[in-house]
Amino acid sequence: MFGLGPIELILIIVVIALIFGAKKLPELGKGVGQGIREFKKEVRHDNVVTDVPSRQLDPVTGQPVVNEPVVQQPQERR
Repeated sequence: MFGLGPIELILIIVVIALIFGAKKLPELGKGVGQGIREFKKEVRHDNVVTDVPSRQLDPVTGQPVVNEPVVQQPQERR
């Protein structure tokens, strides 16, 4: 997958053990496992996303610009 052999994996595990300590490794592994499980659950879950039309933002305030329909007034004829 990443081109890592067994020597590289053992070296990475040893470095992680030295950094975090042997007491923190089970807790670290549990957190990583929960993160992977949550990620897989969200990837499998069929979220239906509907497209929402975008609104133009005011460049100064960043607030949405309200585009009200322009109603033309009848012009007087002379």
